[in-house]
Amino acid sequence: MADLSAPSHSWLDSPTHRAWLDDGARRIFAFARGAAVPGAGIAYLDADGRPAADRPPQLFLAARMAHAGSLGAMLGIPGAGRLADHAVDALLTLFADERHCGWVSDPTRPDGRKSAYDHVHVGLAAASATVAGHPDGPRLLDRVAQVVEDHLWREDEGALAESFAADFTDEEAYRGANANMHGLEAFLAMGDVTGDARWHERGLSMAHRVVGERARRHAWLVPEHFDPAWNELLDHHRDVPDHPFRPFGATLGHSLEWARYLVDLAHSPALPEHPWLLETALGLAGTALERGWAADGDEGLVYTVDWDGTPVSRLRLHWPVCEGIAASAALARATGDDAWERWYRRLWDHAVTYFVDERGAWINELDADLREAGTVWPGRPDVYHCLGAHLLPQAGLGRCLALAVAEQPSRLGRLA
Repeated sequence: MADLSAPSHSWLDSPTHRAWLDDGARRIFAFARGAAVPGAGIAYLDADGRPAADRPPQLFLAARMAHAGSLGAMLGIPGAGRLADHAVDALLTLFADERHCGWVSDPTRPDGRKSAYDHVHVGLAAASATVAGHPDGPRLLDRVAQVVEDHLWREDEGALAESFAADFTDEEAYRGANANMHGLEAFLAMGDVTGDARWHERGLSMAHRVVGERARRHAWLVPEHFDPAWNELLDHHRDVPDHPFRPFGATLGHSLEWARYLVDLAHSPALPEHPWLLETALGLAGTALERGWAADGDEGLVYTVDWDGTPVSRLRLHWPVCEGIAASAALARATGDDAWERWYRRLWDHAVTYFVDERGAWINELDADLREAGTVWPGRPDVYHCLGAHLLPQAGLGRCLALAVAEQPSRLGRLA
């Protein structure tokens, strides 16, 4: 079906479309309910929704499930609250490092390294659990806030450090866009829920540090890798282009994710106006979709591109499509431009054609021929991105997703 040149109405305002989104969210939870494994945290799920025997529990997956389950519980989806309870309990027991503080990424390796990426997901989980009324939410939120203060935040850099030994020594000589991007998401939620504007101010600082003028200099592609002085490492991991967390080149899905968070920052009740935020969001999302769509001649978004836009990894992952849906919805609301409505519809058409199966579960990865694959992320370990694709378009602007689902305003007030 050809794109409409001027949509007569927005799907975002359609009760029928919203009902379709809600039904999709319910089906996602039906698939995910097998992730709760007594005594073993939140399981990494295979393509059938069963725990993958060869994959240990992972902290970021447990935190994402605590966040997702909290949202589902507030939506009244049976079973979602049980997932949230199980995940929050795992964060406070199985993954908690009582010796050194913080959390272990893999409970089968208690002396492994600790990452900011994992810890900020705990912050998002804690904020959402608190909004949902989970009795342990505030305790978890206080705990993660203290870890950020004591170990992760670098005030002189205005950003997060990357990783450490188990006792928070041996800091890695690396800075990453990915950890700071998800840190921005977590800090927005933590600020909304606590009423502490410091979190939004830090989020603004991270956005300025990582994307600020850099993305414009790189034709609206986002450098991902840096040394401790924030010098760009543009050739980092050129030899491992399909790395799950630190691939070479620009990651188009991250451009879309950054765009959504920048729109959230631009509408934060805690911050004065910063016109560059929306301008940058438009540049990032527009480039990712206009230049990135079918960049190799086939439909969809490739995983990564080189700095001239040439595709590097031709894998198609589900999460960039989800982030494109959420970003185009946010930009449609923020600008009123019909172009974003058209992208929103196109991305959903693509998703249901290639990624959403007959159960409503999302295929995690496709190869260059658009067939299910498992090179980067085998199985279907995570519902965080696809649930966001169903819920974020309904959330509006100016508050975190948990508060939007709970229909509560942010506790932050616009600064004079």
